[in-house]
Amino acid sequence: MCRGCVQTEYPNRGNTCLENGSFLLNYMGCVECNKRDFVMIANRATEEEDGEEIITYDHVCKNCHHVIARHEYTFSVVDDYQEYTMLCLLCGKAEDSISILPDDPRQMAPLF
Repeated sequence: MCRGCVQTEYPNRGNTCLENGSFLLNYMGCVECNKRDFVMIANRATEEEDGEEIITYDHVCKNCHHVIARHEYTFSVVDDYQEYTMLCLLCGKAEDSISILPDDPRQMAPLF
């Protein structure tokens, strides 16, 4: 991972979890070739472990193939919720939880 290619290391992205793609607003440019061009995705792998889906890939420079960051995205179902996490030097860190029920019990107002 290359700290010189990003503006902010592991920026807080709230609940924005990216399964694919790149957070280009945080990309300053490649320190190896000194160019700011597209970021490619390489070495994408998907595995399932104990009911959790884990997707990993590398963000690489389009010109010199320098590895900018390693991206990890996870998805799982826990009780009645879909859980998402993301951790990446370029894209940041984020977590999200969404109810699989028609009405999210956490969003319901108490009756009394």
